[in-house]
Amino acid sequence: MSRPPTIQTGAESRRSRVTQTPAELKEVIAAERTGHPFLVWRTDEGEQRLLLLDEQRWRVTIGRDPDADLPLPWDAEVSRTHALLEQVGRGWTVVDDGLSRNGSFVNGTRVVGRRRLRDKDRLVVGATAVTYRETSGGITQTASAIDSPAAIPLSPMQRKVLIALCRPVHESAAAIPATNRQIAEDVFLTVDAVKAHLRVLFERYGLSQLPQNEKRARLVASVLDAGVLAPRDF
Repeated sequence: MSRPPTIQTGAESRRSRVTQTPAELKEVIAAERTGHPFLVWRTDEGEQRLLLLDEQRWRVTIGRDPDADLPLPWDAEVSRTHALLEQVGRGWTVVDDGLSRNGSFVNGTRVVGRRRLRDKDRLVVGATAVTYRETSGGITQTASAIDSPAAIPLSPMQRKVLIALCRPVHESAAAIPATNRQIAEDVFLTVDAVKAHLRVLFERYGLSQLPQNEKRARLVASVLDAGVLAPRDF
């Protein structure tokens, strides 16, 4: 059963346009490294929120009730008690057996009863999307490739490119990584040469398979978090 079309509210439109900042990506990487599943969503103002599903939890309530484990008081399409997440064995399931007025959806399909969640499943309740992240053996596929970024060898030029890429974010957590042209001007290379160096860096840090718009931010967050670059480098 497909979900009937809804009119996008101003708040929902803002959330759909938000780009993950380096600081927010750093929070996600830290959650990945705990080895526990977690949830990621955004408030009506577009602010990222995370909820760790650690050993202290076996059930999570989702709803408009401010006392819910995952509260969505701004979303008028969400019922006061909308859905439940429950741990079953080593995994998590979403349960919506008539609790909600408008239903719950996983990857576009309405949940009837109980459904097992998989890594990166997109749960939609009302007008709010919640992403479920699940680790494997304590390390996500992406995190495993960059588990020890400080141990990855860098040539002098690769290090210069990395410093130039990270410089704006080092100066302000709200900034975005430098563009290829900005890096080229900083290290006196052509844009094509910068792209070539970045491809090597993405490969070495295990980021090549990520979406293009995520590679740069994740690389910056990883190396700054691991202390690969010191303040004196900038």
